[in-house]
Amino acid sequence: MAKAKTIEARHYDVVLSPVITEKSTLMSENNAVVFRVADSATKPAIKAAVEALFDVKVLSVNTLVTKGKTKRWKGKPYTRSDVKKAIVRLAEGQSIDVTTGV
Repeated sequence: MAKAKTIEARHYDVVLSPVITEKSTLMSENNAVVFRVADSATKPAIKAAVEALFDVKVLSVNTLVTKGKTKRWKGKPYTRSDVKKAIVRLAEGQSIDVTTGV
């Protein structure tokens, strides 16, 4: 009897959502997918989460933090939150369809 694969809840806490922009769509031609991730997520944790959630082979993970902009609303300034993103490069022949849910 085959052992059922279980996905741990901590993987859902690491990968928050896909980033769907023009630039991230162009990166998909090079087997790369962009995700919003938790601020405390490390590269090995991101790699493990993507491999577990989407059942793909990850070659590399690059991370970046986009600093929140200062904006004004009704004359009062506020700062948007910082966002951490991960660019995940997949093995040849692998793909992730970000338009479907997990």
